[in-house]
Amino acid sequence: MSKRDDFELGAVRIAPGSRKTVELPISTLSDHTPVNMSVHVIHGKRPGPTLFVSAGIHGDEVIGVEIVRRLLRTPNLNSLRGTLMVIPIVNAFGFLNRSRYLPDRRDLNRCFPGSSGGSLGSRMAQMFLKDVVAKCDFGIDLHSAAINRTNLPQIRISPDTPSILARAKAFGAPAIVRSPLREGSLRAAARDEGVDVLLFEAGEGLRFDEFSVRAGVAGILRVMHDMGSLPRKGISKAKAASILCSSSKWLRAPAGGLLRTFKEEGEVVAEGEVLAAVCDPFGDEEIEISADFAGLIIGRAVMPIVNEGDAVYHIAKVASPQKAETTIEDMTAQLEADPLFDEDEII
Repeated sequence: MSKRDDFELGAVRIAPGSRKTVELPISTLSDHTPVNMSVHVIHGKRPGPTLFVSAGIHGDEVIGVEIVRRLLRTPNLNSLRGTLMVIPIVNAFGFLNRSRYLPDRRDLNRCFPGSSGGSLGSRMAQMFLKDVVAKCDFGIDLHSAAINRTNLPQIRISPDTPSILARAKAFGAPAIVRSPLREGSLRAAARDEGVDVLLFEAGEGLRFDEFSVRAGVAGILRVMHDMGSLPRKGISKAKAASILCSSSKWLRAPAGGLLRTFKEEGEVVAEGEVLAAVCDPFGDEEIEISADFAGLIIGRAVMPIVNEGDAVYHIAKVASPQKAETTIEDMTAQLEADPLFDEDEII
């Protein structure tokens, strides 16, 4: 078998069977501090697909950073076929400021495909697309809910890309939600480059959530096995098939006030079931929020103060509520018991 070529990223070459962190220069801060996009490259000895895993496109979505940290410490990667590029923090500016956005308040995930002469976000988007995404066969992009909300671990896929559904099922997240591609997003720009991307949503902005982290690491390893990048050894199969959600809807606060929630993400609710109540600070008036249809709660607000019209519960329609409930229970039990994630092995 002939030796593989080195993998090139920027001005750095990574030899087969080695790993290296490459610093891609982005810009400088106003005090002349350089800002880089750090890419950890693992170049396997044997040929295989090239995959990227990215986190922190929104700077306050820190859960993906923890997923990436654990992924990079798994011994499975010693058997890698092909090449893996891992970017823990795409939006370093937002991460440093604990903000979703760039310094000019732009959303980096609306700046793709970008341009070399545009805004800071546009330049970052173009560099990431050209130097990382375009070199890959597939990608997984890690996100969480916005601040003051939380999401059940879920994979979002484009409804008009049926080929990616198999990868979503291989990931084994509790739910798969069909979500249209948005103009300016990484997913849309990557597809134009011929690269499909799974979007993983889980947890809350600026918070870690053990269940979501475990679901993320396990899912990435399963996809890598499905692609032929990793052998099965040490990678658990999902105990249940993901819940395929046909559509979803946000329920909104009917008035401003104090929000008392009675249901959590991952719970299955019946049509008409009371999920929460909004009351005024004096306790004189209380308005209940009920489910419009039977379904699975895939996201909710965690802030107990709401204004009229604020999103409170995100409910997805499912074919069988009873089966969905069993699936969530089985997946939760599996992730809690999986020895791969014992803290002695991770930290």
